[in-house]
Parts: sequence; structure tokens; C-alpha cells
Amino acid sequence: MLYFAYGSMMDLGEMRGRCTSAKFVAVAKLPDHSLQFTRRSIKRGCGVADVVPEPGKDVWGVVYEIAEEEFANLDKAEGFRPGRRSSENSYVREQRQVHRGGDESLPILAWIYFANRQPNPLLPNAAYRKLIVDGARHWRLPPEYQAELEGIEIA
Repeated sequence: MLYFAYGSMMDLGEMRGRCTSAKFVAVAKLPDHSLQFTRRSIKRGCGVADVVPEPGKDVWGVVYEIAEEEFANLDKAEGFRPGRRSSENSYVREQRQVHRGGDESLPILAWIYFANRQPNPLLPNAAYRKLIVDGARHWRLPPEYQAELEGIEIA
């Protein structure tokens, strides 16, 4: 199964900590969305990433191939339980098209987690932002996107 990571799961250590089968497929872009921090994580003690529809903006990330049985690990980590009402989950998992290398002629259908947004979420902390930035550097996301991530305001 293919999974598009845009937040802390771009960090290979974080990803492999949840899904040992994870294999890099491609760098990809989710068009018409922006990276925002719309939930607060009790575990991390800070705001955590979400992708929100926003025309003209793009979110870059990484597509991994993950063994189907390991998706349960990601679901648990993201507070998603299949079969439960969407409003009762922290995140919902949906399939969307992303573009390999940002090229619209190279679509990939991948699973993506979208947050159930909370009012007044916290900013991310330095450690959480570092996971995102380190993942972006490791996978060599576009330099301007890396700079945007480095500029994320922290608590």
C-alpha cells in the first residue's frame, strides 16, 4: 500500500519505528494544499501537522510502500480507527493523487491522513519541526519548500 508522508513521518527513523517494511517510492507533491498545524498532540505536547485545501499552494512529501498489515501501526499512531465515525478519529485516512517529483503527468494514488481540526491548536515545538525539516533535507525536497519548513513558527 502506498502512503504519502508530509509531516514527521518524512523522517526515516520515525517511519521505520512504526513500519519496518517502509520502502521509499518517490518524492511527491500534493497540489492545492498547505501544511498547517491544526491539532494538538498530547504525546508530543505541541501542534501537529495537517494538510488543508488551499488553491495554488503545494505540500511536498514522501511516498512510501508499506505492507498492508503495518498500516494498523500508522492508524494507531494517527488516532484513526477504521469503522469508527470520522468525527471520533484524530485523523482520517483517504486516498488522494499526488504527483511524483511534482510532475502532474506522473500521478500516484496514495493514502494520506487528514486531521480533524481542533479550535486553538498549539504551534509545533522545535523537536517536532526538526523531524519535518530533517525529513525534507534527507529526501531532498525542493530547496524553497525546505526553507518554508525551516521558517515554521514554533512554540
